[in-house]
Amino acid sequence: MQERVFHVASPKAKLYSEADQAIRERLKDFPKALRAYEMLVQDPEARSGWNMANYLTMRKLGYNDHGRVHALLTGAASVAILALLSEAGVRLDTVESGAGELEDAYVVVLLSTMLHDLGNQVHRFGHEAFGVVLALPILNRILDKLYPDPEQRTAIRALILHGIYSHDLSPEPLTIEAGITAVADGTDITKGRGRKAFQLGSIDIHSISALAVDEVRILKGEKVPVEIQVTMNNSAGIFQVEETLTKKVLKSPLRPYVTVVAMTDGEGGQDQRIVHRVRLHETEDRFVLD
Repeated sequence: MQERVFHVASPKAKLYSEADQAIRERLKDFPKALRAYEMLVQDPEARSGWNMANYLTMRKLGYNDHGRVHALLTGAASVAILALLSEAGVRLDTVESGAGELEDAYVVVLLSTMLHDLGNQVHRFGHEAFGVVLALPILNRILDKLYPDPEQRTAIRALILHGIYSHDLSPEPLTIEAGITAVADGTDITKGRGRKAFQLGSIDIHSISALAVDEVRILKGEKVPVEIQVTMNNSAGIFQVEETLTKKVLKSPLRPYVTVVAMTDGEGGQDQRIVHRVRLHETEDRFVLD
């Protein structure tokens, strides 16, 4: 399976285009999920919600990007992770619950991931619960067109809302699909996102660490279905990896299926590289030297 690489140092328009292309390519064999995606990105309420969420988090709080580009980047990551898990035979809760099949799981994962930060347009505090409320009318418009059976439509919507509500681990996600949303959110830790907060004056360990992360790759793992490789230009990036990405792996149902590898590229710059390569240890729940 072809790896997913997100070159986050690219201009914003290119980032959007790359993520959009990756999502469309992944969903070409799942027309229902592709239609859900197309309706979502064209929905005026979703687009305005992403813009206002970004305005409050970036302009008022000095946080990283939480808008439309973040939604697409995490959406692309989520379908890549789902593809690897399904290829490895991991049983999905969409199927286990009787709500649908693999294609329906793509609908669940994509919509929950791309709408997970919508509640930030109200406030960062409690944004998970706000997101559930604000996503409802958008989901109803989209799902009404995809699922004529009201019982199945309600079940699919429930799985999506669970992913939105639990993406920040409070409470912890209970389904595989919600775990994918949480981990996909954790993969958007690169310098393209951190630079925005840095330029707006938010200079702290989070923004500094984000500037140290160059690239995130989602690959087929050797011992587990998914390996997430993070390339850093400086060892400071390990804070972002451990506090944002690894935490979401360990506190989700994806814990047995995902490993994280962080490494420095060893090129350019004058900063001393303390860390060269570390891996999330599959049994001890901590980073160890590889």
